[in-house]
Amino acid sequence: MAVSIAKCLRADACVLLLTLLLRPAACGDIAAGATSGDAPHRRFEYKYSFKGPHLSQGDGTVPFWVHTGNAIPSADQIRITPSLRSQQGSVWTKNVVKFEHWEAVVTFRVSGRGRMGADGLAVWYTSGQGLTGPVYGAADQWNGVGIFFDSFDNDGKKNNPTVLVVGNNGKLVYDHQNDGTTQSLGTCLRDFRNKPYPVRAKITYYKKTLTVLINNGFTPDKEDYEFCTRIENMIIPVEGYFGISAATGGLADDHDVLSFLLFRLTEPGQQLPPAEQEMPKEEKDKYQEEFENFQQELDKKKEAFQKEHPDVQGQAIEDLYESVNEREIRQIFEGQNRIHLEIKQLNRQLAMILDEQRRYVSVITDEVSKRGTQTQSGQVRQISSAQQLQHGSAGGLGTYETVQHFNDIKEHLHVVKRNIEHIIQKNSGPGEKVKCPELPPMPSCLSTTHFVVFVVIQSVLFFGYIMYRSQQEAAAKKFF
Repeated sequence: MAVSIAKCLRADACVLLLTLLLRPAACGDIAAGATSGDAPHRRFEYKYSFKGPHLSQGDGTVPFWVHTGNAIPSADQIRITPSLRSQQGSVWTKNVVKFEHWEAVVTFRVSGRGRMGADGLAVWYTSGQGLTGPVYGAADQWNGVGIFFDSFDNDGKKNNPTVLVVGNNGKLVYDHQNDGTTQSLGTCLRDFRNKPYPVRAKITYYKKTLTVLINNGFTPDKEDYEFCTRIENMIIPVEGYFGISAATGGLADDHDVLSFLLFRLTEPGQQLPPAEQEMPKEEKDKYQEEFENFQQELDKKKEAFQKEHPDVQGQAIEDLYESVNEREIRQIFEGQNRIHLEIKQLNRQLAMILDEQRRYVSVITDEVSKRGTQTQSGQVRQISSAQQLQHGSAGGLGTYETVQHFNDIKEHLHVVKRNIEHIIQKNSGPGEKVKCPELPPMPSCLSTTHFVVFVVIQSVLFFGYIMYRSQQEAAAKKFF
């Protein structure tokens, strides 16, 4: 019985081992299929998007969008609010969004001079256009969802700048005093002010799940996103409008939106929505009229230019300007010319340095040849003078080659000094110390007799002088 149980366990173990060995490949294929199958189909919707470089039209409007308040469209961005106090502005889509799943990518900058800014920027999806209002420049009690980029710390908890998601059914009043924290469905702390690159927010609503990803703007990588928040089982209006709004208060920032790109998401396996129909006749006529006006203004400017420059009449305008290839060739030629001039200047300076070096070397060589046979003291003085010349030339020239030459000369002078000492020691003997020669004995110039006679004569003269003085003093006293 025990043997049969052991055999059964052994067989089960073999089956399990084979299953584990064969499982990874099949699991990898299934996972790959699930990943590719779960990815939704994305289609860009131009009627709900804008981006530069030709963002606004000649009349200051943005195609398919409407702007209100202090918003200022330009060629490459829309400034929702300038950095002035108590400003409000917004932009909203003209057309209603009628698809269920979507993904919005917003690129913006929030910049200001102060350490703190106000009030913030908001991205909306609501059932109606909230053109103006107290909530970041848009209407309160909205029906939909708002993603808020709050710059100012109203509640004093030092938790700003922050990103929060707030939903509303059209009945709630936004809680400004607490920065909406009591009503937020999801939040994350992200500093989006004064970044070196534009900040990007990717907002995805797919299968009743809202996901917010943030690119902090620290790198130019557009796909460097970080997870911010995720709200599941979220119900939003089936149809609505997209909008972007901003507001300033006592403090002010520039709120600039560079682009807003919207993508329609379709579940895998479903039939793709039909392509957009042809542009309406009214919009087509408007664009055609704008193009014709632009063409007429261009022709007038060409005629005015021809009148002001009659010498270029009959010549194509394109010939007056250099092409891209000509510009590149000219830049290359100018760069090579500058390099050539720099090389010539360096060559001239090197020639001057070499001339100075030859002159100093020749002077030192002559000095060495003149004093090569002198005594040790002379050699020491020559070494000191060579060192002084070396330091002076090295300081004046400031080149490595000159210093190296003077070091070689100093080494040769030390060799000469050692040779002279060796010759002196060789002449004095191997075991003897070098002694200075003794002075010869001085010859005797005065004998004893001469010395005695000289002393006697000096004594006689001294006593005679004393007696003469005494007689002169006695004769002088007789008159008193």
